[in-house]
Amino acid sequence: MSDRVRIFDTTLRDGEQAPGCSMTLREKLRIAKLLAELNVDIIEAGFPAASPGDFESVKAIADENFGPVICGLARCNPGDIEKVHAAVKGAERHRIHVFVATSEIHREHKLRMAKEEIIRSAQGAVRMARELCDDVEFSPEDASRTELPYLADVVSAAIEAGATTINIPDTVGYTVPAEFDELFRYLKQHVAGIDAVTLSVHCHDDLGMAVANSLAAVRAGARQVECTINGIGERAGNCSLEEVVMALKTRAEFFNLETGVDSTRLYPASRLVASITGMQIPRNKAVVGENAFAHEAGIHQHGMLQHSSTYEIMRPEDVGLARSSLVLGKHSGRHAFRDRVAELGFELDEFETNRAFQEFKKLADKKKDVYDGDIEAIIMNVDGKSTGPWALHRMEVQTDSDAPASATVTLQNESGEPVAATATGDGPVAAAFAALAQLTGIHVTLHKFDLHSASVGEDAQGEVTITVEYEGNSYRATGASVDIVEAAARACLEVTNRILRRQQLDGDDKPAREKLSRATI
Repeated sequence: MSDRVRIFDTTLRDGEQAPGCSMTLREKLRIAKLLAELNVDIIEAGFPAASPGDFESVKAIADENFGPVICGLARCNPGDIEKVHAAVKGAERHRIHVFVATSEIHREHKLRMAKEEIIRSAQGAVRMARELCDDVEFSPEDASRTELPYLADVVSAAIEAGATTINIPDTVGYTVPAEFDELFRYLKQHVAGIDAVTLSVHCHDDLGMAVANSLAAVRAGARQVECTINGIGERAGNCSLEEVVMALKTRAEFFNLETGVDSTRLYPASRLVASITGMQIPRNKAVVGENAFAHEAGIHQHGMLQHSSTYEIMRPEDVGLARSSLVLGKHSGRHAFRDRVAELGFELDEFETNRAFQEFKKLADKKKDVYDGDIEAIIMNVDGKSTGPWALHRMEVQTDSDAPASATVTLQNESGEPVAATATGDGPVAAAFAALAQLTGIHVTLHKFDLHSASVGEDAQGEVTITVEYEGNSYRATGASVDIVEAAARACLEVTNRILRRQQLDGDDKPAREKLSRATI
């Protein structure tokens, strides 16, 4: 019988710390619900001490009781630990995760603490957390650059104080698989009581080895992997959940390990996170990228026609990617649409289905055929609720090769009242953005503009992803439409709404939030 590896998802905590990936409470709840459908074991919902908004989002997720263990992160101080407990205690199963840096470079330049002080801090924090919660995780930040004998001392102290899970982070993505394997085996040999706790691994991808290092740790005895959907996270990102899950599943005879994850939900999860964060999935991304199951070379196509296993080590259906490209049109009914949504791996409630079907009908009036990619784009932008204080009502654009473009944009406020503004720009997108800025008062600086087709044909929907800067912070968002100027305007409006929502949630707490968000594993 295979041993079990727990999947600890930190998309809502470490993943959100990627520049431009901040999420609203509503968006976090959507992702948490989907993670529960994926059947992950633990959801790290956030860092409650970072801001009042973070506290409220962790508490809301915990109170929903989706099923997985709900975890919150804390530094080794009483205030943080109390906030985590207050936030997560509503969940039937909850965890407090405490951390402190242990490497020499962190001890000398960040903490300015002696080795003994750090050990006492770790022990005190774990003991306090255990008084509040039976499930306590401890992480020695920057463990992969910590002297092994000292790391063993810190881990021993944390276990003695009552930690039930010991997580070993490669905080800056510095280690390599063989070295990380040795680290885990060293701890197994030199730490008393380590077999009585769950060993965990948390890797970053700075050298492109987060998944490889995580799998090396699993081979050496780790039975919990900390990861994020699409591998999003600080800097180059985290270990990719879909990659590590499918590696363990595809190579089950090698690892002799299994997870509880429903892999058929991986593709919908990947698309949802990409849509919410605005971080598009690279075409060549393993497991969930557009090219993951595409075969162009003639010799590959010939082999695939003979037997799919010649060039595919896993089936598209295994990750929730449908092979069929069933075409729907304006005469297709609600039942056919609902069935196709289900076949694509998405679960919508009745209200969301009705909203999505309405958008499908509007799109079907504009183009002859509606493909799977078009339906996915609709679903990603429909969640049954208003996305913010402003909604796009109408847009009119005029262009002339000898004059600036102009755009008249009409928005609806939260009361449903229309307001309009007209602006000019070097092109239609610039004009639309200028009109939006007049109406909302949010003037962003555009840094990147990406466009790709959601499906096929001349009338395909265009998905526009923009990266903008506002008051020193980076934001990303995606919009979709058969008109690429409208798609760009929708993306800009989503960024604007996100900025306004963040201002409402964080208020004057933003500097403290940013300072805390950097002090993580």
